[in-house]
Amino acid sequence: MNRKLTAFFVICAMIITGTACKRTNNLNNEKNMENLNLTAEWDKTFPKSDKVNHSKVTFTNRYGITLAADMYVPKNATGKLPAIAVCGPFGAVKEQAAGLYAQTMAERGFLTIAFDPSYTGESGGEPRYVVSPDINTEDFSAAVDFLAINDMVDSERIGIIGICGWGGLAINAAAADPRIKATVASTMYDMSRVNANGYFDANDNAEARNALRKSLAAQRTEDFRNGFPKPGGGVPDELPADAPQFFKDYHAYYKTSRGYHPRSLNSNQGRNATEAISFINFPLMSRADEIENAVLVIHGEKAHSRYFGEDAFKKLKGDNKELIIIPGASHTDLTTI
Repeated sequence: MNRKLTAFFVICAMIITGTACKRTNNLNNEKNMENLNLTAEWDKTFPKSDKVNHSKVTFTNRYGITLAADMYVPKNATGKLPAIAVCGPFGAVKEQAAGLYAQTMAERGFLTIAFDPSYTGESGGEPRYVVSPDINTEDFSAAVDFLAINDMVDSERIGIIGICGWGGLAINAAAADPRIKATVASTMYDMSRVNANGYFDANDNAEARNALRKSLAAQRTEDFRNGFPKPGGGVPDELPADAPQFFKDYHAYYKTSRGYHPRSLNSNQGRNATEAISFINFPLMSRADEIENAVLVIHGEKAHSRYFGEDAFKKLKGDNKELIIIPGASHTDLTTI
């Protein structure tokens, strides 16, 4: 467990000290919020810490979608705190790994929020269970909006953590938003790359992509005819005999009491079957080399997804970037600490 928590201590050193800004009027934001149905009881996949205070919060993104989040504040905290917004894994909800990351960092002195992305979990947006490289990148900046005007937060010390597919989105957000002073991509996927090229770039050719485009286009027509999108399917209830090890690892978390959650797409029906459409033609992290603030990429030595993190790190410039490979760790060792 200690080696898996090493990365949490690194971000503490990477967020630099700055001055706080005054809270501004947010009436327009509140006026346009959707009325979300938020769960009152503790329904996380991890136990509640006695070292932090927990509450539910909401905020809107630039597209007018209201996002739901769990906020964790260290007990007996004084002064303005450094803050972190956490999201991921891709297809998970804030009650799973993101919430555990957020609560753990709050135990270490940060004010944190773990949020559900647009169209997912307790957050708003219709139709449900769609994804977008643009809107989901914006979700991180919307979380920064919320934190930057919070009276308890030092607006010059705000960081983000993206887990799994949200690792690539976190780096994408950092390239667009210099208010993000430190970024952690943990056990990351590049969702554009895996959708366009397949795993290990096995389908990185125009013929394969065009075949995929035709299949997605046909499904889109069918969805419109039916009046609702077809679910893509999450982690299956029963594993095929030839399932690769990383798929078995996913099943051991998302489909068991260890990590199952009724709102999690990975645990249930999955995202919409056409979710790959937007990612195929919109590569993430194209401006990663222009990020001036700190970035930490963490991956497991034995993770099937390790190449995503290592290749993303090669794009980063500057002496405030770091790559940490956790010895012996798989992909899910870092999604489910």
